[in-house]
Amino acid sequence: MHSSAPPVRTHGEPSSFHDMMAEQLRHAPWLLVSVAAHAIALVLLWLLMPPVRARAKENAVAVTLPDEVAPVLPPPPVDPVPVVEPIEPTVVLDPVEVPVAAPDDAAATSDVESREPADAGTTLIGLNPIFHGGVPGRPGHPGGPGGGGGCPQKNIDAALEWLARHQDGDGRWDCDGFMKHDVDGEPCDGPGNAVHDVGVTGLALLAMLGDGNSLRQGRYRDQVRRATLWLRDQQQENGRIGGAAASDFVYDHAIATYALCEAFGLSAYETLRPTAQGAIDYLQAHRNPYGAWRYQPRDGDSDTSVTGWCVLAMCSGKHFGLQIDDNALRLADTFLESCTSPDGQVGYRRAGELSARRPGKHGVLFPPERTDALTAVGLFCRFFLGQDPAERPVMRGAAGRLQARVPSWDSKAGVIDFYYWYYGSYAMFQVGGPAWREWAKALGRAILPTQLTAGNAKGSWDPIDAWGEDGGRVYSTAILALTLQVYYRYGRLVRAGR
Repeated sequence: MHSSAPPVRTHGEPSSFHDMMAEQLRHAPWLLVSVAAHAIALVLLWLLMPPVRARAKENAVAVTLPDEVAPVLPPPPVDPVPVVEPIEPTVVLDPVEVPVAAPDDAAATSDVESREPADAGTTLIGLNPIFHGGVPGRPGHPGGPGGGGGCPQKNIDAALEWLARHQDGDGRWDCDGFMKHDVDGEPCDGPGNAVHDVGVTGLALLAMLGDGNSLRQGRYRDQVRRATLWLRDQQQENGRIGGAAASDFVYDHAIATYALCEAFGLSAYETLRPTAQGAIDYLQAHRNPYGAWRYQPRDGDSDTSVTGWCVLAMCSGKHFGLQIDDNALRLADTFLESCTSPDGQVGYRRAGELSARRPGKHGVLFPPERTDALTAVGLFCRFFLGQDPAERPVMRGAAGRLQARVPSWDSKAGVIDFYYWYYGSYAMFQVGGPAWREWAKALGRAILPTQLTAGNAKGSWDPIDAWGEDGGRVYSTAILALTLQVYYRYGRLVRAGR
């Protein structure tokens, strides 16, 4: 039989864990009650609280973050598209000051044989480019005649100043009304024929361009710009510059074409290309089939005088990259050959024919047998066409004729012929040597002392030559300024010993 009383522990016997717990429970019966109460409270609290996972899910929906927005960046900078005006220069260079040589006879005696062209190779046309340091060949430039001299620049400057003072605001030179600009003092005399405004404007523009001015630079760049714009505005749909009222209108067109080709090329203005090309195209359409040029288009008649200006214009256009019919230049050479006598003399429409003169007293005042103007035209054109006197004896014969008839300001003898002196100077410069030196001395004696030095006419020349009645004072001043620019306008077109 078992007893329900706890076992009695004797002194010294160790107590077990069970015994100790039993002892404590006997003395503290309320402990169990407290533990049970707490357990029941915890169970009730668990039942009343929502599941933790559900609350977390609920909170995740309530606190959803917005999507990340990429920052908006400003667009990258865009370079502005340059606006190119049709004529206004985008780059304007300051004019170059050039030393001035005294206009004395010594200037005309300089030996220019030592001058070399800018291009070491043989060129069709040796147009000198424009430099910051001056135009090659001017006084003070190491490439000039005689190593730095020989050009009467003071006279050229005076002529260009006169032309600038007498240019109309719209850009033209008024052949018969230029004196309207002489508001103080006695006005200039010497009007020309009103139908030649295009021609004299072309000559004046050529004189400005020949001195180193262009649409981009130079003291007279504004005058160059206005003249170029005016000529451009006179162009018809068929390419002709100006009207056709005068019987010899093609002279004016050819000179204007020559000027526009140089304005385009020397200024590097692509916007002028269509204008210059259109003018060239008209010349090519005007030319006689299997022949050269004269007054009317394709009428089967040709003459040396008109053909000369056309050859210069076409060669200039070719030099500056315009489209040229090379066959036209070959046929011009053939025509010149047909007009050339064995001694080198070049006739008007055929060999042996003298220069043309208007009916009446014109031939009496200026006897055609006292000029070799057409021989000069033919000789210079042959140089432009790339011919060499070493291979063409008639060129040496032509140079001999010009050497025997040098410029002379003798109104009584009827030998004042600026047209002849212009072509003769450029042809003889190409010949070089003693023949050129002799011509240059005579040229200086003829035109340097006769340039006017006072009043509104200061810088100009009286139009008392064979064609002064047609071109007037603008013509005489422009063509003689061009004539004096022979010292630096072109390089040698044919190299010696090639």
